Amino acid sequence: MANIFTKPELVWFIVGLGLFLLELVIPGFFIFFFGLGAWVAALACLIWEPGPNLQIIIFAFASVLTLIGLRKIIQKKFFYSKGTESDDVEDEFTGKEAIAKTEFNVGSTGKVEFKGTRWDAESASDISEGQRVIVLKKDSFKLIVEPKNN
Repeated sequence: MANIFTKPELVWFIVGLGLFLLELVIPGFFIFFFGLGAWVAALACLIWEPGPNLQIIIFAFASVLTLIGLRKIIQKKFFYSKGTESDDVEDEFTGKEAIAKTEFNVGSTGKVEFKGTRWDAESASDISEGQRVIVLKKDSFKLIVEPKNN
């Protein structure tokens, strides 16, 4: 039985699978494309035997190319509701409800839970732990929130 590390196509396949699984637990829909890049590198290793440097170049090039070329298309197709016509990713967040997991004041960062994931959050108002908040917008990996008026 051959050592798994002597077959680069198998290593790239496992790396890609790991990246796909990692995408399930990290928000942002970004890591998926590096998984695709790893699988393209695995396919290249099956077709011919590129050296390690060329394998890394194929992985990087395929990852960046798929990220640039397919991210918006896939997000529109799978992550937006049918009635959404906006190209803005914030539609998934804006106006939705979250729950504060920590207390935070104006100018400080706290934590909120949104769609089962903890996010950093900021607010123009004081927020107490357990309080329901409304997401105003998404700023990279941080949510801007305001207290929910009941």
